[in-house]
Amino acid sequence: MRTWQIVLSMVAVSGSIAAEPIPMEYFVKPPAYASPLISPDGTYLAISVDRGDSDVLAVLRVDDLSIVHVNELPDGKSIAGHRWISDKRLMFTALRKVGQFASPAPTGEWFAVDADGSNARPVIHYGTRAAAEATKRVGNRRFSFLDPLDGDDRSVLMAAALPRSMEGAITELVRVDSMTGKWRVLDKAPQENCTLALDEKLEARFAQCFKDENEAGEYDGISELLWRNGEDRWVKVPVSAPYAEYRVAAVAGDGTVYVEADDRKKPAHLGTLDPATGAFTKLVADEISDIATVIRSVDGKTPIAAVTAAGAPEVTMMNEDHPDAQLYLALSKSFPNQFVQFSNATADGQKLIFGVYSDRNPGELYLYDRKEGKARFLMANREALDPDRMATMLPLSFTSRDGLKIHAYLTVPNGKEPKNLPLIVNPHGGPMGPRDNWGFNWETQLLASRGFAVLQINFRGSGGFGKAFMDMAYGQWHTGIMHDIIDGTRYVIERGIANPNRICIYGGSFGGYSAMMAPAVDPELFRCAYGYVGMYDAQIQFKRSDTGNSNDGERYLDRAFGKTREEQIAMSPITYADQLKLPIALAAGARDPRCPPEHTEAMAKALTKAGNPPEHVIIESGEQHGFYKPENRVKLYTAMLAFFDKHIGPNVKDKVEVGPAVTQPSGP
Repeated sequence: MRTWQIVLSMVAVSGSIAAEPIPMEYFVKPPAYASPLISPDGTYLAISVDRGDSDVLAVLRVDDLSIVHVNELPDGKSIAGHRWISDKRLMFTALRKVGQFASPAPTGEWFAVDADGSNARPVIHYGTRAAAEATKRVGNRRFSFLDPLDGDDRSVLMAAALPRSMEGAITELVRVDSMTGKWRVLDKAPQENCTLALDEKLEARFAQCFKDENEAGEYDGISELLWRNGEDRWVKVPVSAPYAEYRVAAVAGDGTVYVEADDRKKPAHLGTLDPATGAFTKLVADEISDIATVIRSVDGKTPIAAVTAAGAPEVTMMNEDHPDAQLYLALSKSFPNQFVQFSNATADGQKLIFGVYSDRNPGELYLYDRKEGKARFLMANREALDPDRMATMLPLSFTSRDGLKIHAYLTVPNGKEPKNLPLIVNPHGGPMGPRDNWGFNWETQLLASRGFAVLQINFRGSGGFGKAFMDMAYGQWHTGIMHDIIDGTRYVIERGIANPNRICIYGGSFGGYSAMMAPAVDPELFRCAYGYVGMYDAQIQFKRSDTGNSNDGERYLDRAFGKTREEQIAMSPITYADQLKLPIALAAGARDPRCPPEHTEAMAKALTKAGNPPEHVIIESGEQHGFYKPENRVKLYTAMLAFFDKHIGPNVKDKVEVGPAVTQPSGP
């Protein structure tokens, strides 16, 4: 096997700074495309197009990229998850966006349409009567796409599952007619709360079955893998030590089963599985990073490489004799220091859609023709942004005060050396599960284009570093995580990268929480703080948020915040409003269900009462958990950048040296 890493050096940040700044609108407007898929015969290209608070599905002719048809759903719903099911027919599902920092909410609906817009049909109606051949039951099934059934121009295989919280939540394998919406049950999972995985014959061969409670009775996710053996019986796959669970990653065309093997502590490993014995053969393992993604052959069946990503992506090849693996290696060499992504190919495999991106390149789309041996450029994702003028994202790592190795990214303004820079510390959301990644980030690029370095820290709780690392976030929002953020900031100060007198903190969602809590933990470190759609009061989150409105969400909050009122008060930033003496600004969406605007209003009121009113408060009408509309983003970032420029910009004189860290905010 061959492994290589995208390597960046400090030399990459050198360059010339343009006289005029890049207009803000170029950064905040949506990208040109997402999820590009070529039709099986190579005639059409289907792409998702972001229109702010909703997405549409555009079908283009591959030859000249002319628009054939644009599909749009009513009532502000977005089109997502599109798949070609024949040379001219697609299926897609619907969702509603609830903000930049929150996962979209699926509506459960599925639709089908021909490339030219004809024969449009609603196929699945969530929560309404569904036509069925083998059953007359109705209910709240959620359908997910499994396979387009080559050779059948109208039917597909899907999984139909009831929500896990419902009694008798058995997942069924169904064949769905995209013209009539009728569906027929072919098979079903062996027990409740399972997903199904198909084998090379498109038969239900594996069931990944879940529980949401660990041995300590805490809200948690645990799974076991079941296999339908040669006797047509479902049996549990034995797990070989030191692993605790297997998760199916792929079943190749030759029947080889690829799984992620997880000990529920360290990062998972990728390898092959003998389901009869539970024997696991390790292929890719990283002691720091989980498997970030698996790169498959162009038919989507055979894994050819795995990617780990503690810092910059590291690619380990598998099945190197596969022709698609050879093609991937060749394309990667043609785009040095960039990451190549296979999208899909025509049915005969002769024409392939692939993309490339990097920390400076927002993304480009290409069509590769095997017969010609050439790649044709199709489109750029953000044509107005010149990669040569973008900032470089440098991976780094440091050791926290309790000995934990933490990984981070430093974005350095174009043309600047990483020395004595004004710095914006930008914690990500979550905190359990999400993480920062190497690659193009329009928000950090916007901040860097105005002269600010940006530090993004994958603190404890971040996903991608093993379950034990992620679980460290529970009960440590205001202690361990804040220490990681503070220690990372001091790390870049000690190395002369950041000017200690010109550091602000800004984040959205949990990042907004951190923007208020970190200065309470270390009052001398930051010169200003900007909280965006943040969570500031545990009681408001329990009573007002969509998380607190479900049993599972309430159990999650109990584990994350602590079950007692005293624990919840101690971890709430609003408790420490009288200790926040630095300049503060706040912003929220008026319709945010995840971190309701009551958080921002309460925080502003508490700061005002403490004698430190926010310099500005934006409560944006119509926006939710992160702003979507470009005009609202321009308003937000105009105010934000003016705030940063006022406090750490080039005309601000340096102040006193940063004092020693405070390890805990004083409070109840």
